[in-house]
Amino acid sequence: MLVSYIPVALMLVVVGLFSVAIIILSRLLGRRQESREKIMAYECGNDPVGDARMRFSVKFYIVAVLFILFDIEAVFLYPWAVIYRRLGMFGLVEMGIFVVILFIGFIYVWRKGALEWGWKST
Repeated sequence: MLVSYIPVALMLVVVGLFSVAIIILSRLLGRRQESREKIMAYECGNDPVGDARMRFSVKFYIVAVLFILFDIEAVFLYPWAVIYRRLGMFGLVEMGIFVVILFIGFIYVWRKGALEWGWKST
């Protein structure tokens, strides 16, 4: 039974040797000319300003978590849509309940102001 894994093991060895050989060859044959621009941190074409460890508002993290949460919830709609005909009325009712709960959560988050980016004017 292990004989069938010999080609996979051989491929892993060949890939490992090839990657090590490429790294060694690039180190030996490549030119290294360090300059101020090459060793500077890359900030999307802008000169870096400030400290990299500056504090962000909690709002950024809340929006990120909410985005991931609602994105994952939307991913559950795809498998349901693929087998919709086989599920029949039961699948429609279950997905309706799921979407209603998701919508209630969205309204709750919206009412709490978690999706607001700017300052609220009073």
